[in-house]
Amino acid sequence: MPKTSARLLALLSLLQARRDWPGALLAERLAVSPRTVRRDVDRLRDLGYPVVATKGPDGGYRLGAGTHLPPLLFDDDQAVALAVALQVATGTDTGEAAARALNTVRQVMPARLRHRVDTFRVTAVEQAPRVDGGVLAALGAAVHAREVLRFDYDGRFPPRRAEPHHLVIRNGRWYLVAWDLDRGDWRTFRADRIAPRVPTGPRFTPRDLPGGDVAAFVTARFRGAEGDWPCRGEVVLHLPAAVASRYAGEGVVEEVGPDRCRLALGSWSWTALAAAFARFDADFEAVEPVELREAFTRLARRCAGAVAPGGPGTTA
Repeated sequence: MPKTSARLLALLSLLQARRDWPGALLAERLAVSPRTVRRDVDRLRDLGYPVVATKGPDGGYRLGAGTHLPPLLFDDDQAVALAVALQVATGTDTGEAAARALNTVRQVMPARLRHRVDTFRVTAVEQAPRVDGGVLAALGAAVHAREVLRFDYDGRFPPRRAEPHHLVIRNGRWYLVAWDLDRGDWRTFRADRIAPRVPTGPRFTPRDLPGGDVAAFVTARFRGAEGDWPCRGEVVLHLPAAVASRYAGEGVVEEVGPDRCRLALGSWSWTALAAAFARFDADFEAVEPVELREAFTRLARRCAGAVAPGGPGTTA
């Protein structure tokens, strides 16, 4: 039989691994008697772990929620993953709390794990406006409670009313996916522009999100109503297909010759699409459609004007 301290750690690890454990199965996994399991459960309770006895034919145990946070148990990989995640979170809207949590976790790590974490330093560069933690908490609570949310949006009047369904992150920004009650349609709101009003409204029965996949839905919203980019075009790019494909992202690359390829891309506007092709820093010919050719002409005129004497880019 393992020592009591080691057995308690093993028991705690099992209780954290799944919701319910029959007492007999715990005894079998720990190679002890059911009576010893009961005694060890009492020891965990004395240490502050809220272990709840469950009823049933065999009886069992569950690790419940307590009034305070007892010591947690992580294996080596879990501890390192937690520290790395907290490093990334220091550059987000919960950065200050994440930094404090990272310092706490690091202090209690054994030297071998602390060394692994210290050799994997992450710098999170913020590229989007911060969102007040209270706002995120309010939005998350409304989503969870399924309560109609009333909020001011971007300082405009009157307030909006919506059924909040999901809180998501895209390209570093927080968004609320909700059914807009006033407009009778799905909307995606930027969280940094939301000012929730209290109290929230009545509870609602969630509607089915189009497609059922929130990630696909949000991506489609940014691409256009049909789930694809509203502007698509093709060019023949003077680069080998193998080179262009490294930077094509969602574009489609087709080899035309040893040093040429056909590249199809999409974007939210024709000018943005022309700029997307121009970023490859190689010669190309516009193939289709005519709107793309016109966008290249506009983009060339703007760029020439920016560097011409007396043009928009000239400074005194």
